[in-house]
Amino acid sequence: MILRIAVLISVCGSLGCGSLATVPTTGPHTAAAVAQQLAAEHGEWSGRQRYVAHLASKRLTIDGRLDEPAWEAAASTAPFVDIEGEGHHEPRHQTTAKMLWDADYFYVGATLEEPHLWSTLTERDSVIFKDNDFEVFIDPDGDTHQYYELEINALGTEWDLLLARPYRDGGPAINGFDTAGLRSAVALVGTINDPSDRDVGWSVEIAIPWSALAEIAGCPVPPRDGDVWWVNFSRVQWRLDVVASEGGSGQSYVKRLDGEGEALPEDNWVWSPQGVIAMHEPESWGLVLFAEDEATKRKFIDPIDLRQREALHRIYKAQHALRKRVGHYSSSLEELGLARDELNARTLELFTTPSGFEAVLFFGETESALHIDQSGHLW
Repeated sequence: MILRIAVLISVCGSLGCGSLATVPTTGPHTAAAVAQQLAAEHGEWSGRQRYVAHLASKRLTIDGRLDEPAWEAAASTAPFVDIEGEGHHEPRHQTTAKMLWDADYFYVGATLEEPHLWSTLTERDSVIFKDNDFEVFIDPDGDTHQYYELEINALGTEWDLLLARPYRDGGPAINGFDTAGLRSAVALVGTINDPSDRDVGWSVEIAIPWSALAEIAGCPVPPRDGDVWWVNFSRVQWRLDVVASEGGSGQSYVKRLDGEGEALPEDNWVWSPQGVIAMHEPESWGLVLFAEDEATKRKFIDPIDLRQREALHRIYKAQHALRKRVGHYSSSLEELGLARDELNARTLELFTTPSGFEAVLFFGETESALHIDQSGHLW
């Protein structure tokens, strides 16, 4: 039996699920007004993005070009932003993404403006973010463990891997994983690795088989109508300079260096802002609702337990901050610096264990329970 010190805390707050319709650009329900409402409801996750992925009318041809009718009908995401979110540098080049699905695949398409097409890595499973790249992250059940990552550069070189848990919680990354049946392609508008001209950009088209995600999903695969998965996209972008090629013939791209001769840090532009320079915090990813219709008008309905999930992740972060500061976890909200009205549940059970801590939120008419522990695992 695990010995534990527990405290039961009654917490008042609103329950139930929310919904987001298409955000108009004028009128009383502007994007700014919706953002303000979300900030009040979700705090540090107020920038979280939502997307409705509709059913593709027929199997897509994966050629890197998003010119089929299904892609043309699909909505684009908002332009990507700096990974840290509001108040940080605007990306220098625009990036948008689209999503579709069918019985066999989750389709992702992205369009990346790029005046200087550059890429060097050609061996599969290289560390692709050392080049400019596009990245996909998928955590089907939103438990922050057992999730999927795919990176691809402008040469079409792939790196796919699984994460047993985020790096902050000990990882590890499973680099030997290969996505059976993965299909991807890129299309270039310009000439790659040629500084003599100015390019337009590139697009990427990806078909991820549901069967490849079934082992880690923790939920029905393929998804059912109305299911919501946790997804994010990232674009890694390096600053480049043009130098004379070795031998003095022509020019080539090199990464820009700082005063000590080291490459400047890369930029990270994302669909749903993380708040920190770290993609491997899955609780901050965007939400994708899968719709079986092919229409473009469908309200996004948040998971009914979204606010409770966010509350538990606040506890997780507060516990680790406390442990870093004083060397231990706590069973006291007051010691964690959290107020009861921040948490949306009827009852919270918070206790320490020999290995760390556990928090349980009970909510809803049936007293459903959600748990989180020191590893960040949510169940």
